[in-house]
Amino acid sequence: MTSRETPASGTPDAGPKPLGPTPSQSRFQVDIVAEAAGATGDKSPSSDASTTAPSKEAKGRFRVVNFADPSEAGSAASPEAPGDGLQNGDTVMSETSLHSSTGGPHHYHYDTHTHTYYMRTFGHNTIDAVPNIDFYRQTAAPLGEKLIRPTLSELHDELDKEPFEDGFANGDELTPPEEAAAKEAADNKGVVKFGWVKGVLVRCMLNIWGVMLFIRMSWIVGQAGIALACLIVAMATVVTTITGLSTSAIATNGFVRGGGAYYLISRSLGPEFGGSIGLIFAFANAVAVAMYVVGFAETVAELLAGVDANMTDELNDIRIIGTITVILLLGISLAGMEWEAKAQIFLLIVLITAIINYFIGSFIPSGFSFNAPLTPVPVSPSGAIMWENMGPDFREETFFSVFAIFFPAATGILAGANISGDLSDPQLAIPRGTMLAILITGIVYLGVAVSTGSCIVRDATGNLNDTVSSQFMMNCTDAACKLGYDFSSCKSDKTACRYGLQNDFQVMSMVSGFGPVITAGIFSATLSSALASLVSAPKVFQALCKDNIYPGLGIFAKGYGKNNEPLRGYILTFVIALAFILIAELNIIAPIISNFFLASYALINFSVFHASLANSPGWRPSFKYYNMWVSLVGAILCCVVMFVINWWAALMTNVIVLGLFIYVSYKKPDVNWGSSTQALTYHQALTHTLHLSGVEDHIKNFRPQCLVMTGYPNSRPALLDLVHSFTKNVGLMMCGHIRTGYRRPNFKELATDQARYQRWLLKNETKAFYTPVFAEDMRQGAQYLLQAAGLGRLKPNTLVLGFKNDWRDGDMMNVETYISMIHDSFDFQFGAVILRLKEGLDVSHIQGPDDLLSSQEKSSGMKDVIVSIDTSKDSDADSSKPSSKATSIQNSPAMQKGPYKKSPSVPLNVSDQRLLEASQQFLKKQGKGTVDVWWLFDDGGLTLLIPYLLTNKKRWKDCKIRVFIGGKINRIDHDRRAMATLLSKFRIDFSDINVLGDINTKPKKEHVSAFEEMIEPYRLKEDDMEQEAAERLKDSEPWRITDNELELYRAKTNRQIRLNELLKEHSSTANLIVMSLPLARKGAVSSALYMAWLEVLSKELPPILLVRGNHQSVLTFYS
Repeated sequence: MTSRETPASGTPDAGPKPLGPTPSQSRFQVDIVAEAAGATGDKSPSSDASTTAPSKEAKGRFRVVNFADPSEAGSAASPEAPGDGLQNGDTVMSETSLHSSTGGPHHYHYDTHTHTYYMRTFGHNTIDAVPNIDFYRQTAAPLGEKLIRPTLSELHDELDKEPFEDGFANGDELTPPEEAAAKEAADNKGVVKFGWVKGVLVRCMLNIWGVMLFIRMSWIVGQAGIALACLIVAMATVVTTITGLSTSAIATNGFVRGGGAYYLISRSLGPEFGGSIGLIFAFANAVAVAMYVVGFAETVAELLAGVDANMTDELNDIRIIGTITVILLLGISLAGMEWEAKAQIFLLIVLITAIINYFIGSFIPSGFSFNAPLTPVPVSPSGAIMWENMGPDFREETFFSVFAIFFPAATGILAGANISGDLSDPQLAIPRGTMLAILITGIVYLGVAVSTGSCIVRDATGNLNDTVSSQFMMNCTDAACKLGYDFSSCKSDKTACRYGLQNDFQVMSMVSGFGPVITAGIFSATLSSALASLVSAPKVFQALCKDNIYPGLGIFAKGYGKNNEPLRGYILTFVIALAFILIAELNIIAPIISNFFLASYALINFSVFHASLANSPGWRPSFKYYNMWVSLVGAILCCVVMFVINWWAALMTNVIVLGLFIYVSYKKPDVNWGSSTQALTYHQALTHTLHLSGVEDHIKNFRPQCLVMTGYPNSRPALLDLVHSFTKNVGLMMCGHIRTGYRRPNFKELATDQARYQRWLLKNETKAFYTPVFAEDMRQGAQYLLQAAGLGRLKPNTLVLGFKNDWRDGDMMNVETYISMIHDSFDFQFGAVILRLKEGLDVSHIQGPDDLLSSQEKSSGMKDVIVSIDTSKDSDADSSKPSSKATSIQNSPAMQKGPYKKSPSVPLNVSDQRLLEASQQFLKKQGKGTVDVWWLFDDGGLTLLIPYLLTNKKRWKDCKIRVFIGGKINRIDHDRRAMATLLSKFRIDFSDINVLGDINTKPKKEHVSAFEEMIEPYRLKEDDMEQEAAERLKDSEPWRITDNELELYRAKTNRQIRLNELLKEHSSTANLIVMSLPLARKGAVSSALYMAWLEVLSKELPPILLVRGNHQSVLTFYS
């Protein structure tokens, strides 16, 4: 126990202190509640007071134990002297004082009012948290408020700094949407929530039992017969059952919020699918309101016509009745979900009464039913009628056309899921209510099919006098004749018979015990379905608008009242429904609506298959009765049914969904819901990477996979853009960044940087990975990257560096490091590429590393704290170190405590202006120029492959490749033909081949003198000093050039000077020069001499790329 861990409250005369923790205290605090065993009255009143007065800072957050010294804590814990420690809660007793004088242990409890832990974990004081559901909440949800567990840093970091100075750990702060949700949850206390019966079962049954049950089921039996009618019901039930199972699986894989089908699909498959389906699903529900209301209005208009009480003509009567009805339904909806639920219960009672009334009537062997419309039709349960109606009798219909007419009656299974936000327990309610509703309604449909087919003949004249005499009944073959009726006239003239299953839609009214109840049932079915759709559409649309998938629709996201009712959505749905009611021509729109619903079902089924296929650990539905392959079959069946119902409507639905999908994909909404698409992408990437690792590399599949030492990705735009030009969609590109310096590595900061600069690359459409590392020096960092960067076969094979323009200005040990990195790359069998622009590469002193990041990324960025800086050296060098003058102490990106930018009032100097312009040159389209390839030495073909890949890109396609090679004066034509043959076999287009026969000509004396003057400060001059002193100097400054070395490599030095002269002569106007990188033998050529070679070779030229492959073939002419 150290002295700094002893709390201030240990002082005896600390004086009175306020209740609760003071602002200066840690936000982690544990208060003590002492409970002596068997003596509950011992609890100090002051302790109780402290639990009810927490600071805002500590609310909803764990508090840290400040461990006390045993002696001090013991006195504070004594029952005789409660002390201030218990009063303000900043003292926690040590293990020796954890028991009161009565021998009873102290009990730590979780106070639900202040959300603070008073806890003793496993007998020890600790801030380490025990498992709790509140740690796993996304927001302060209605079910409970979010707690934030202590971060790993808070438990693990050293205590020599305030552990919580940075506020919440990364990822623990609530995002603006989460804060809004938390505020909304706090405001919405006392909301109305429904159980599984009232919320799901009732709604689904009312929606599935539509008007089809009463006015189309009998006709379906007449057309298809009892057997095929039952098959049609069974097929539709199979589709809805599979969809119900899939819905249940998704709904039980985590907490479900409002939004129904949209929420389920978007959280499973992502915003692209969810956004496209959500919009058409909400629209389909809005138009469905019009369909159901028009069905109700048509029934009322027929009743009015029956008593000669038409208001105007039939069409306008439908419009008037429909408008009045939808206004009344809107009033019920606006009254609140509670009133709407009561209306649904009333309508269900009416509907069930009508169904029971029908079944009772079907068992009454009356022979005739004189229900309205008072037309005599044989109604009697008979085996003869049942057998006659068992088979099909299609008239101008087919099995699939009849199925298409029935299937919309089976929809409506999402009526409960659509109000998921208003359910008390969606995970329980949706599976139980939906599956039970499908079972009950399926049984009722089958019962109606069998009973109508057993009671009524297909054709009847309706004439009481069409009977047969008893002698003819002996020879009867049809059921009507056996019952004593002669309907033979219907066989010759089917239009003469207006009654029976095939001809009369009001059959159920005649079968029932009391016909008007069936009419009430029709009203109930239509109004309940209309009401359910009128509620579903705004709820789904509100959830869609809250997610801001479609900009501009945000005004409909606002909710009102304790239930967060989407009043604006209700008005919009009302307007859409009213518009279609006034059109009153729904025969065309009806199949499109059915297809919209089926598209939703198909995607729900596909979501389950997709999530199971992705094998994500997060896919753990508590509902186990599903199968991924069954769900896939369900998705396929839904698609098939779409085309069965109406092929052109199915095509239109697919086109609309595809169009919305493309739009949402293009807009890329900034959401991350952990979709199965992400999980499957990872799964496939992992599988393919592993598979790729088991396959040997082949020359034909060689790709330049570049490790580019960019530093911060936006520090060297030209280097990034040029390499991206030839690796985009071809090979791997990794942006390496080495962080060094005299400070302890902040790995949390490194991880934050990695995430934010990766986002920057993605936003700038740069297909690359950002890989930062901490290292003691640049060479060690480069070795780390060369060894460990990449995964399996996705590993770099080429190191790309920027040229070190400032090599003569700084510490020459930096040059030693730079050249050592090139040597290391060859040791690791990498190729090496160096880019030089005469203006330079590093722009970080003009625009800081954060200059192009979004405000959100900046705010989440690093808080750089430098412990100590030795200003005599460039200490905190990152990968910006080797290649530009920009990396001085004051403007190195790693040195800044935030994003550094030049003040806009200070104009850029000329050199900076040129540097900025040069840094953008590879973003522009390159005109009709040339890429000059100086392929002097065979490195395996990388020097030739890179320009080929470049000129295949859109920006470079107008540039021609010119090839320059070395040769002898007397063999120029032969060498040119040989190279042309080789290039043609490699299938590489070129515009010209130049053979340089004068490479070995001595360079101009002034150029040689300039070179000698340049290297003069870096020579060892061992001949002018004693051997021992020379060796000591060489050991301490290994970069120095010895006289022996200079003389030994005189010819190679002259060649570099001569090549620069030839480059200026032949390639001074090229868009890019690609040239073989000269090699220096490790240990034989000093880094200063090698750097001088690179300097003199590439100075005062257009952009030049010095390339050296690893001398393994990367080109082949074999197929």
